[in-house]
Amino acid sequence: MSFLHPEFLYYMLPLIFILFGLLLTQKEAHATFFSSEVMQKLRVSSNTLTLKARNALFFLIAVLMTIALAGPVIKDGKIEVTAKSADIMIALDISDSMLAEDVYPNRLKLAKQKALQLLQLAPNERIGVIAFAKNSYLVSPLSFDHEAVAFLLKKLDTNSITEQGTDFMSMLQVVDKSIKKDSKKYLLLLTDGGDKKDFSQEIAFAKEKGIAVFVLGIGTPQGAPIKLENGEFIKQNGKIIVSKLNEKIADLATKTGGVYIQGVNSDADVKAMLREIERHSKKKELKSEQIEKYIPLFYYPLGLALLLLLIATSSMSKRVKVEVPGLFIIGMLLGSSVPSYAGLLDFIHLDEAKKAYEQKNYEKSAKIYDEYAKHANHNESYYNAGNALYKVGKYKEAIKNYEKATFNDKVSRAKNFANMGNAYAKIGDEASLKKAIESYEESLKLHEDKETRENLEAVKKALKKKEQKKQQQNKQQNKKKNKDQKKDQKKDQKNQQNQQKNQQNKKDQKENKKDSKNQKGSKGSDKKDQKKEQRKSQKPSEEEKKQQEENAKKKQNEQQKQQAEKKKEKEHKKQENKMNKQDKKQEKQKKEEQKKKDAALQSAKVVKMKNRMSDAEEAKWLKALNNNQNTYLYRLNQSSKKKENSNEKPW
Repeated sequence: MSFLHPEFLYYMLPLIFILFGLLLTQKEAHATFFSSEVMQKLRVSSNTLTLKARNALFFLIAVLMTIALAGPVIKDGKIEVTAKSADIMIALDISDSMLAEDVYPNRLKLAKQKALQLLQLAPNERIGVIAFAKNSYLVSPLSFDHEAVAFLLKKLDTNSITEQGTDFMSMLQVVDKSIKKDSKKYLLLLTDGGDKKDFSQEIAFAKEKGIAVFVLGIGTPQGAPIKLENGEFIKQNGKIIVSKLNEKIADLATKTGGVYIQGVNSDADVKAMLREIERHSKKKELKSEQIEKYIPLFYYPLGLALLLLLIATSSMSKRVKVEVPGLFIIGMLLGSSVPSYAGLLDFIHLDEAKKAYEQKNYEKSAKIYDEYAKHANHNESYYNAGNALYKVGKYKEAIKNYEKATFNDKVSRAKNFANMGNAYAKIGDEASLKKAIESYEESLKLHEDKETRENLEAVKKALKKKEQKKQQQNKQQNKKKNKDQKKDQKKDQKNQQNQQKNQQNKKDQKENKKDSKNQKGSKGSDKKDQKKEQRKSQKPSEEEKKQQEENAKKKQNEQQKQQAEKKKEKEHKKQENKMNKQDKKQEKQKKEEQKKKDAALQSAKVVKMKNRMSDAEEAKWLKALNNNQNTYLYRLNQSSKKKENSNEKPW
């Protein structure tokens, strides 16, 4: 048997012996006034322990507890543990072309998110980071400390390197110097590919140095202009340049034994890339160590100490048997056995929930956290349950848990509001987006956070787009209604005209029938017939007058309606013309402002050209700037002299 922590025996046992030695040798207070013979006659015999006996029991309890703290164990053999890793170096392109917004939010931010996802998905691998543009810099060497690597990665932006451009050869040189030569080198390249068409030199260098390049293409073949922080777009020869994804970079990956994958907005591309790296890589053994295996024995002295403590506190007189404190303690323990057991094992349930969350078994984690939160009214458990439900996609239930979680700490409350805003944003309808904005604003009032600020802006943009779509739909519906009304009016007019024609045709048919009857009558009664015909001819003339008057009234009403419609159309056209004139004025003003800016830029360029320093002075200035810059980036490659190219893109 041996002890894991023998220092407890060395430092605590001598003090315990000295303390209880003094207690055991001291006399009782009444012994100073009475002799031992008198005390025996006065003392009533009982089953209670004497003071010395009780102190002796406490002494044994202290010794046993000290032995338990020392950790007595029995050796049970040895276990050999080996640590293996495939070293992965991440190279992040931070040239100005990575500011293009053809992917959300832009290429650089998306590339940083991909790198952070890789750190989370590969917790057992050594990972380093290189930033490159015209020159390449080591941001972090290969390390298992992924939190430190992530911290340095988040700080990178296009201003971290002064000289802009994209030089893949310098980046490969830094990779070669930062990893040992005797090992296979795996490089994950996050870039838009630059403008180079021929990568034969880079491929030859990578093969010579044993570098397998895996490329994750960031951007789209359609491309986008590059917007700077001041709102202007990068131009060359007075024209705005559109930066596109250079798919020729795939040659650098496939011809060096790696894989090329075009990036997407989800984490599917990172997972696929990690699988490919693990399939191609050979994990090397970093360290092997033998660990002793023990059988713990601390619970034996601890159990005996608790039993002696119960005896020492329960040794009272028979006359007060009911009031024994030991029995009272036992009764309390038995009476409250279930709640106390649950309270003692709460940490086991919480640990189980945490492990389930880490293993991405979010439903199990949410269930455990939710049950514990309802039982104990624990704010952090409500919060964790909300996070697990959010991962499953149950956003409404997650919001309910976030609302129940209340924290005194401002940062914790801010995180709770931010997660609540994320859940509302995932629901996606207009009311939820408004609530998401309110939650983000509450979070930012308590604690300023960059990601929360970006989420707030993204949700505001989404809400604006939805409102614009609604307005467009309403306009289209109004146009359709107006068209339908016009069609209905035309149909009514046609129906009225057809009815009038039908009535006239019927009248003509009646008159023809009457004429035929009159011709068949006797010739002798011509006078009578003539009178009748005159009367008949007079009657239809009056009816025709009435019809003509009715038709005239209808025509007037139709003309009035048509005139009113024409007035409305004229007013609508006038309003549209006014709006078009205002838009044209605004466009003219914008063009004039752009012309002024372009003229100012050209004049500034002329001044720069006049006051331009010589090439030697410029090289000295850049060298001094590189040596004295206040940054955490370290350049490992040597600056090589390159010929100036007038057609080189300004990023």
